[in-house]
Amino acid sequence: MPAEVNREKCTGCETCVGECPSTAISMVDGKAKVNTDSCVDCGVCVDACPAEAISL
Repeated sequence: MPAEVNREKCTGCETCVGECPSTAISMVDGKAKVNTDSCVDCGVCVDACPAEAISL
């Protein structure tokens, strides 16, 4: 199951973008967005997110 971003919690810090090994996360309107076709379900972004806005 791909990562999912809670846009209400996302602060737009972009930490997850730099941490994602498959470059599946980009910023859209100041919030993180996961490309589900590229996400490899590794969970790195979940651990990296300081706002706890990402879940698998």
